[in-house]
Amino acid sequence: MKKSLCLLLAGCLACVHLSGCSGKNQVVNYQDTDLPVTTITFFGNKYEPENVRVIEEIITGFMEENPNLRISYESLKGAEYFEALRKRMASGKGNDVFMVNHDVLLELERSGQVADLSDLESIGRYNDAMLSQMEIEDGAVYWVPTTVSMFGLYCNLDVLKKHKQEIPRNLGEWEQVCDYFVGRGITPIVANNDISLKTLAIGAGFYPVYQEGRQTEALERLNSGRDKLSDYLRPGFSLAESLIERGYIDAAKAAATRKTSDDLEEFARGEAPFMLTGAWAAGRLEEMAPDLDFEVHPLPVLEDGPLLVINADTRLSVNRSSEHLDEAIKFVEYFTREENILKFADQQASLSPLVNSPPTSVKAIRPLIPCYEEGRVVFGADAGLSIPIWDLTAEVSAGLLSGQTLDEAMAWMDEQAKEGLEP
Repeated sequence: MKKSLCLLLAGCLACVHLSGCSGKNQVVNYQDTDLPVTTITFFGNKYEPENVRVIEEIITGFMEENPNLRISYESLKGAEYFEALRKRMASGKGNDVFMVNHDVLLELERSGQVADLSDLESIGRYNDAMLSQMEIEDGAVYWVPTTVSMFGLYCNLDVLKKHKQEIPRNLGEWEQVCDYFVGRGITPIVANNDISLKTLAIGAGFYPVYQEGRQTEALERLNSGRDKLSDYLRPGFSLAESLIERGYIDAAKAAATRKTSDDLEEFARGEAPFMLTGAWAAGRLEEMAPDLDFEVHPLPVLEDGPLLVINADTRLSVNRSSEHLDEAIKFVEYFTREENILKFADQQASLSPLVNSPPTSVKAIRPLIPCYEEGRVVFGADAGLSIPIWDLTAEVSAGLLSGQTLDEAMAWMDEQAKEGLEP
């Protein structure tokens, strides 16, 4: 469902008008002023009403400080957004400010379409892990994160308690609990056709590299073509294949299940003990099923414990060809102020990418924090990788759910990665 929103600002009063349409979400800010008004267009993939409300608040604050600037926010959902972003940038009609992910950013950086943000005052407030993702060899910074997104295992505490099962802390325990439910005719894991299996596979595959501090070397070898992506991801996708083969996941159902949409609806029914998806959906799930008692835990995919897959996420970039470049950068500076980052990240059940940030207020995702603080983490889409891993692994996941063999999926992935590295 797509909606259109219009926010009218006059002085300190705001009026919100909602109306349905066949297009997309849009927030347009107007303010009475005798000064010449400049409009900054902001394009993003945050379309849910609760997300748009926070964006409205940030935009409102910026407008109050800058009465000569107007912000127009437009959003589209999911993959549709990134396709539209690609087309707009390719046509020379890109927005001033936009949200971007790892794979699309690779394309925009190579074509020189994103502005350098290294002079932002907020850069110095990011933690070391985020800076390691943002920094470019030439000193340029082409994007800034506003959240640290996490991917975990949703656990239905009522179902586990009813069946006298414990929250799994490692792979052996998880397999044991899943076998128990399969034996009773219950498919234990709700999965979608995108992020469920790929984040699990990336985490399990790359974990040893990160723990040994070899990620820079490994990414360089992948970028140069000396290593194949399957050299790292085969173990993780082998585990994913095993979950399907052992009946822990209904492959046919998962192949048609949209992420943080259909999967949430199924888990909200309260029948399945587990779900694999992004932790940012925890708030949405609470609204859908207020009586559902659940927590989000790290992925129990290692023999010696769990791990957490994270991303420097909700990335903001500025169009290098913007006619209002300075004003667009000024808006990004405001958006990444500490108070705005904290408000935005917390609303999305994510962590702040800044140093010394308070813990999340979202109770359901707090079990993820110890794993994050202990450094048992893997970046799902590491900025140091020049391969579009986010899209490729989604295709591999869909292939496995549709009956493709692991060997076929790995061969296809390596071929696509090779083509992506060729100039």
